[in-house]
Amino acid sequence: MAQEAIIEIEHLRSQFGRTVIHDDLNLNIYRGEIFSIVGGSGSGKTVLMRQMLGLETPKQGVIRVFGDNIHEPKEHHLEHLRRRSGMLFQHGALYSALNVIENVMQPLRELGTLSESLIKDIAYLKLHMSGIGFEHAKKMPSDLSGGMIKRIALARAIALDPELLFLDEPTAGLDPDSSDGFVELIRALHEELHLTVVMVTHDLDTLFALSSRIGVIADKKFIAVDTPLEVAKVKHSFIETYFGGDRGLRARGALPTNTEQPSIKLSAASSLNQLGLAQGEPHGK
Repeated sequence: MAQEAIIEIEHLRSQFGRTVIHDDLNLNIYRGEIFSIVGGSGSGKTVLMRQMLGLETPKQGVIRVFGDNIHEPKEHHLEHLRRRSGMLFQHGALYSALNVIENVMQPLRELGTLSESLIKDIAYLKLHMSGIGFEHAKKMPSDLSGGMIKRIALARAIALDPELLFLDEPTAGLDPDSSDGFVELIRALHEELHLTVVMVTHDLDTLFALSSRIGVIADKKFIAVDTPLEVAKVKHSFIETYFGGDRGLRARGALPTNTEQPSIKLSAASSLNQLGLAQGEPHGK
């Protein structure tokens, strides 16, 4: 059975003034995979992600997401994408004037179709799924650690039950233990929610722990797209430097030898029962 391409990029050219970032870049990202984008500084990793989100427009080429050319002058394309995708920004990008629960409620409120009580119940559920306890719901972003900000931002990113999740440097700034826990959370959510994930990261441990496939940008296009171990074998100066150093060798050595991976049980039904929301019980103050 042919794989379903969720994102299709054809002959993309990105240019700012006279500076060309991407030239004839092509890529397909398939349903259910975790696709990671890597490249050197200035290679246009984040630019490409912003173009996939419809936040920036390429100079030439086509980007189709869920079959829609998102840069056509049709507003419903972007609205359709926003409802079916979530984004975790590198530093969380929480609204500083809103507390934790209000941050997670915000995208649900923007729908304009749900009652306030249901919005709050869903937001508490997403916080629970992201490992944030109720005791933190009223805190302001300024009172939170970096790891908590990441988890709350992730809860907001999955608030609308997206099919497609974008992650920009998800473990940047986290200590090793927090990073490992966050990687495990992403893996569990990917499995439980049947997500397709597009990730930009420079962290080799995160890259090898999560990626189904990796795309390496160099020379203004993807020079390699394959599984992590296969990409690491490609003969190219950037790849040899990036994957061949001590950190790259350690990350590859940490790969599991079997396909089984630990999981966190995040069933929505069981979580609702734990929270007392399935029966309409109050979720607490």
